[in-house]
This record gives sequence, structure tokens and C-alpha cells, in this order.
Amino acid sequence: MFATSTQRHFWMFKDETDVSNARLSANIKYISSRGRNMTVIEREAHFLNVVEEKSLIMSYEYQLRDFCRKFHPPMPRYVIGTALHYLKRFYVNNSVMDYPPKEILVTCVYLACKVEEFNVSMDQFVGNLKGDREKAAAIILNNELLLMQQLDYQLTVHNPFRPLEGLMIDMKTRFPTFSDPERLRPGIDEFLEQVFYTDAILIYSPSQISLAAIIHSASTSKENVDEYITKILFSEDQKRLLNLIEAVKKIRVMVRNVQLPHRDTIKALEKKLALCCNPDNNSESPAFKKRMKQSFDEEESFEDGQYPSASSDQVRSMLMGLSEMGKI
Repeated sequence: MFATSTQRHFWMFKDETDVSNARLSANIKYISSRGRNMTVIEREAHFLNVVEEKSLIMSYEYQLRDFCRKFHPPMPRYVIGTALHYLKRFYVNNSVMDYPPKEILVTCVYLACKVEEFNVSMDQFVGNLKGDREKAAAIILNNELLLMQQLDYQLTVHNPFRPLEGLMIDMKTRFPTFSDPERLRPGIDEFLEQVFYTDAILIYSPSQISLAAIIHSASTSKENVDEYITKILFSEDQKRLLNLIEAVKKIRVMVRNVQLPHRDTIKALEKKLALCCNPDNNSESPAFKKRMKQSFDEEESFEDGQYPSASSDQVRSMLMGLSEMGKI
């Protein structure tokens, strides 16, 4: 039940301003840490601001969608929805400069496959990736625990797809004057796809989003479902009806305003990100590779009966996922 879920209690924000403030806090925290010896002007030139971060996140949300669409075997849309939830939640409280979005993206998809019981092995999963698949598996395993920690191990996601099906059945049963509600399906599906690139999934309940999708599709098809909403769904609860009408309006505005940043803009932001990202968490950086090598060296020493130092042991623990590669 969504009403008693961790999603409802811990991952729902009051409004867009509330979400923006959380992202701003993450941005300020990172810049304050990495740019403490810089002037204000130097910080502005070197680091991404919160608006630029949001543009990059949206770009990666589209990349996640494209990866999932091409995935083999075909991936159910509720798995994609859960992965997008994870990605959005992760970067509400973390900066893209701190953790590489490309690596977190694939980890979100991998974790969503597990949680939603879409059973694919690691070999199958990385088989959908380009490049060094062995390295990709190591990165995913290394980031999986981090992702779960940042999600506070609250992994159950309520997507709008299930309440949508309930509403469609209800329309067919209690609103017979509206012939064939299934003809609204194309518009509904298009709306639900776009809503995942907004912050609506962090603000509104799945049932509100699904109802907004139905109303939107009916409106664009020049159909009328007002009677179903006012006389059947909320005939005895005018307060809830008014709240719903307001929520639907805001959700539709958010979807209407979805606009993917221009490719040239994203390329420029990617270059800036490469210069200001945290090298300790970037698998391409010399610092990360050195840490990874140290982890392997310490593990070999440990197996030989030599006990590593406390600091090395911490590194080993953090990268323990890498040693599991041979078991996949």
C-alpha cells in the first residue's frame, strides 16, 4: 500500500521548491568541500551550478530510458520506472560531481532488475553494455551497496502503472457510457513516459499521476471524463476532488514543460563535469585506479596471512564487490 510505504513517508516532497532545495544543498555541500581554497569567482567558473546539474541529470534519465528500451531480454516498463526512481532519488541528495552519473545509472537499472524480480544474470546484464564488460561488472558491484545506502535501503517503489490499470477497469465497469476507454491508452502511455522526466514522481502519489494521465489523454483526444471524476470517483468527497484537480493541473504543467537540453549544451556540461568531478569516485581517474590496485594488493596479502592496516582494510571493504567478479 502506497499510503503506508517508505516512498510515501521518506521520498515524497512538498513541492518543486522543496525538491530544488534538496538538490541545492547537495550542490553547496560538494562545492564547499572541494572548493574550500577557491574564491567565489573561481568556484563559479570551475563547478557546476544546481541548474546545470539538473540538466545533466535529465540527460542521463533519457540515456537510462534508451538503454532499457534496447535491453535484451525486453525489460518491463515497471522496472524502467523503478530505475528512474532510484536515479532521481540518488541525485536529490548527491551531486553529479561527487558520483559519476554513467556508473550510477547502470547500477540503478541493475538494482531495479533485482528488486522487481526481472531475473537477469550479471553476464546477461553487462552483455547489453558496450566496452569492457568485465570492468562494467566490477563498477556495478562496487556501486550497488553505495546506491542502496543512499536510498536508505528503501527499495520498494510504487509506480503509476498499477493504479492506472485499476482505474481503467473501474471506468469500464462503472462508467459504461464512455465507450472503450482503451482508446485513451496511447495518450496515457505517452504522458506516463514523460512524467518520469519531471519531479512529479517525487511530489505526487502514483494514483494522482495515473489519473492525470487519463485526464490528459481524454483532453487531447477531445473526450470528456469529467462525469467519471466528479460523479463516480469523488461524488462524496468534494475536498479530495478539489485537491485532485489542483494536483492534476500541476502535473500536466510539469509534463508540458519537459524539454531535453540541447546536445551541444550537454557536451559542454560533460566537459565541465570531467574537470570538477570527485576523482576518488571516478573509475577513470588515477586516484581511483590506485585505490583499486591497493585493494587487490591488500586482499592478496590478507590471503597470505599478512594483516592489512586499518586504513587499507577500509578501502578493501569499500571495494569488496570487485572480488566477487569471479563468482558471477
